[in-house]
Amino acid sequence: MKILVVGGGAREHAICWALSKSPKVRKIYCAPGNAGTATVAQNVDISTADFNELIAFAKNVGIDMTICPMDEPLVNGIVDAFNDVGLKIYGPNRAAAHIEGSKAWAKEFMDRYEIPTMERGVFHNFHDALAHAAQCHFPIWVKVDGLAAGKGAIACCNVEVAERELKAIFFDKAFGEAGSKVVIEEHLTGVECSVLAFCDGETIVPMPGVMDHKAAFDGNIGPNTGGMGAITPNPHYTKEIAAECMQTIYIPTIRGMKHEGRDFTGVLFFGLMITANGPKVLEFNCRPGDPEMQTLLPLLDTDLLDIIQASMDKNLDKLQIKWKNNAVCCVVVASGGYPTEYKVGHNITGLHITPANVNFFHAGTKIGDNDNIITNGGRVLSVVAEGADHHEARTRAYNSISNIRFRDMQYRKDIGTAN
Repeated sequence: MKILVVGGGAREHAICWALSKSPKVRKIYCAPGNAGTATVAQNVDISTADFNELIAFAKNVGIDMTICPMDEPLVNGIVDAFNDVGLKIYGPNRAAAHIEGSKAWAKEFMDRYEIPTMERGVFHNFHDALAHAAQCHFPIWVKVDGLAAGKGAIACCNVEVAERELKAIFFDKAFGEAGSKVVIEEHLTGVECSVLAFCDGETIVPMPGVMDHKAAFDGNIGPNTGGMGAITPNPHYTKEIAAECMQTIYIPTIRGMKHEGRDFTGVLFFGLMITANGPKVLEFNCRPGDPEMQTLLPLLDTDLLDIIQASMDKNLDKLQIKWKNNAVCCVVVASGGYPTEYKVGHNITGLHITPANVNFFHAGTKIGDNDNIITNGGRVLSVVAEGADHHEARTRAYNSISNIRFRDMQYRKDIGTAN
């Protein structure tokens, strides 16, 4: 088969890498890709937002299956666009992707199907939002309703901080149209867990739990990012918690989506908080998480293409998905200054030293004028190491990072140890 993967981050590199191991895959293309995807796929210089060009390419090359793991194209209807011209594409359509496209809608959906989540309010203007925040018990979370590249959730420790952030959202348009309304939520106490699940519209198959680290700096301080690292399995996501989530969260979600005519085919992301009163949903994503996906794929012992085809054919219930009984640690290496201001174009060295059971999944990289690899984004690399346990995986990841060099590189030193 000829496969087209839409995107250019570490998640897409990991997906191309996993697909390259399938005997059923003849050729992989990645649009637009990066320096890492170029080692396992042919990069195609097409924007992820240019559906017409992507469709034209798929037709001209004879693509058998397109895979889109990115939020913005999914929310904007890339699946609908491909389906309208008879092309196969893996991912939720626009109606199903709305579960991530609007946090306010997702909260209303959870209310309708009694899916446990936190108390919240939805506001369309600064004054109402601030009035509500002033009455809250702090800390609280202010979240923009739309897509914000994983950075639209802001923790506020007091009303002054809340006022500053609300002004930035409503008056300064810090998040553009994504911030046309906000969700203000209570702060839950517990342990966070990310769970990704394969879905075919009727059947849902959760993957192992992941512990993600969102804050920019050690000790979980600093601004929220798209993710600075992760480990799997999440030690707090026990078999008992997983069973409870299946009954109270996963099954009600997939059934509720089907009931509303929003059959979800693809990978559904559950951001969970495991509290003293049981697991609750913090957020949904309509696609695999980053860095969660690149953390999980090294453990997948079933052909990824078989899972995708079973999902497309609504036969997921007939497929036994197998996972290795190992641990993985993923550490994101970023440009200095990320997630705010940072510079790109710096030469990266040390990538040729690849120890056993370690992968360097590229995110913000590109090939320079002299065929050298240079930085081209905020998150530059996901260093992903597998081991018999968390300690071994973590040690391998950090030992591998010691070989990598580029100007102003930054990364957290406590991935897998900070809760």
